[in-house]
Amino acid sequence: MARILVAEDERDIRDLIEFTLRFGGHEVITARNGEEAVQLAPKEKPDLILLDVRMPRMTGYEACRAIKAIDGLQHTPVVFLSAKGQQSEMESGMEAGAYDYILKPFAPDQLNARVNEILARFASPATPAEKAAPAEAEHERDHD
Repeated sequence: MARILVAEDERDIRDLIEFTLRFGGHEVITARNGEEAVQLAPKEKPDLILLDVRMPRMTGYEACRAIKAIDGLQHTPVVFLSAKGQQSEMESGMEAGAYDYILKPFAPDQLNARVNEILARFASPATPAEKAAPAEAEHERDHD
């Protein structure tokens, strides 16, 4: 299960995305605009951030740049959700620091599949020391 921050100004779409991702087993935090997403991101420390491009107060591009400037969030993948599929729009998103672009409309199963694929790419494998630590702790308890 991953923590996913979703910023979408249209309530129906935001609710649908939230429901879809929760159904997929994820924890979802929602924001109504880019500014709110920037405020929530450092507090919530999401594993993935989904941003609508066109939002009031702060666009998805502006929010992405602001999030990428926050210590500890530089490597958090940001994915744009947009109905605008022009190459120039996608390039603007990537220049702002996004990892990917998902075009609306999308089927719920397609959204979960893409999200899971992105999360798998960014999953940090445990180091050998981290993998060994639980076994060592158990071994120490056996000898107390």
